[in-house]
Amino acid sequence: KKMERIETRGIVLYNQDFREDDKLVKIFTEKSGKRMFFVKHASKSKLVASIQPLTHADFIVKINDDGLSYIEDFHQVQPFKSINGDIFKLSYATYILALADAALQDKVYDPALFAFLVKTLNLMESGLDYEILTNIFEIQLLGRFGVSLNFHECAFCHRVGQPFDYSYKYSGVLCPQHYQQDERRAYLDPNVPYLLDQFQAISFDELETISIKPEMKRKLRLFIDQLYEEYVGIHLKSKKFIDDLSSWGQIMKPRTENEETE
Repeated sequence: KKMERIETRGIVLYNQDFREDDKLVKIFTEKSGKRMFFVKHASKSKLVASIQPLTHADFIVKINDDGLSYIEDFHQVQPFKSINGDIFKLSYATYILALADAALQDKVYDPALFAFLVKTLNLMESGLDYEILTNIFEIQLLGRFGVSLNFHECAFCHRVGQPFDYSYKYSGVLCPQHYQQDERRAYLDPNVPYLLDQFQAISFDELETISIKPEMKRKLRLFIDQLYEEYVGIHLKSKKFIDDLSSWGQIMKPRTENEETE
């Protein structure tokens, strides 16, 4: 069976050593979905620059539907300099890649998710809030895991614009008149479901201006973690790294002037 030769944008999700000096490289391609590529003598290969995780480039590849595919060449690498130069940004970008990987079946054509991933990374690179971008990515990705949650209208009376609380029992929000329908409701700050409703529907033009206070970001992080635990149930190493980073990361963040003079 002949392999198909195509040119496609791609993002490297990860690579792993294989035998002596070969590598297996998982690339999410725009035209052919997520594929595993075989690179022989990787350390001596001209491809070495193109197979690092988080590389976004044009790849010329041979697609093999029955086994490993092959990279012939690459050009127009888009480097994420700012992300790669910052342990915090990099850990969030790595988590986003792992989430996309987890949500995608192999060989499934998904140009919409590809565009969403590229756009999210570009916005991270350009200095937008990487924690909030990650939250938006997580919320919009829920559908890829077959999870559909309603943060927009009360599960009972369908009113909108209320100080909602979340109910796991009804996979949606309750307005104050219907709080009593679920005594085990989440008791959230109403701003949390309000923001998640925004995140579900947000378009990227609106993203250029988003600004959320640290206290609210903590509440979002906590609730989105609970949603993923309840509905998705995946445990990614890259996510654990972010959680650890936030606990010992404070030590690494540059101190501001006034802290140093106290």
